[in-house]
Amino acid sequence: MRFHIITIFPDIFDSYLNESIIGRAIKNKKIIIKFYNPRDFVKVKKDKWYKQVDDRPYGGGPGMVMQIEPILRAVQFAKSKIKNQKSKIKVILFEAGGKQFDNKKAKDLAKDYTDLILICGRYEGIDARLKKVIKDQRLSVDELSIGPYVLTGGELAAEVVIDSISRQIPGVLHKTDSIEEKRFGVGVPSYTRPESFKLKRKIYKVPKILLSGHQAKIEEWKRKQVASKSSKSR
Repeated sequence: MRFHIITIFPDIFDSYLNESIIGRAIKNKKIIIKFYNPRDFVKVKKDKWYKQVDDRPYGGGPGMVMQIEPILRAVQFAKSKIKNQKSKIKVILFEAGGKQFDNKKAKDLAKDYTDLILICGRYEGIDARLKKVIKDQRLSVDELSIGPYVLTGGELAAEVVIDSISRQIPGVLHKTDSIEEKRFGVGVPSYTRPESFKLKRKIYKVPKILLSGHQAKIEEWKRKQVASKSSKSR
């Protein structure tokens, strides 16, 4: 899986992507991360010293809107770097009003695509015409949101998507059993040593079933825990 990230703040990703499981996956070439800064795709006029990627919104209103041209050139450049004709490309626009990203979507993207172009918006968003322009370029595009809230930029959303998808890729996690949601769903409670923990005269114990060694009953218990959490969240 190759992730092509379009952002004006690539340094935001440094600490997260260089550590732990994701850092190891990059080092072992299980995933590849590439960055494209829209500022590098601005045609600078003689009277402009600053590589402008945003402008005032038509119709008025606060803030600035990211322009089509620099982002589109970045998308086209990223696509030109994908040499394998069998590659399957998906463009993802991060929008607060986009479709909710979830674990099923992560699995589908990991299974169906080789290259994801992630576009991180900023300010008041991206010119709304971009999605149609990308579609007219014969590229598949989705608008995604990672939650019912608004962020200052798409970079955090991109990190969430990269993490969630990467762990679905064989070899990223040491054991496929680590993807426990494949067996039980999301929300399996976990416990470790000590077996008994005491705080202010109150004792907190690990559920007895997990100490029984009866694997079939343990797995049934985990399924019930997930089902219980799911029903409470509705």
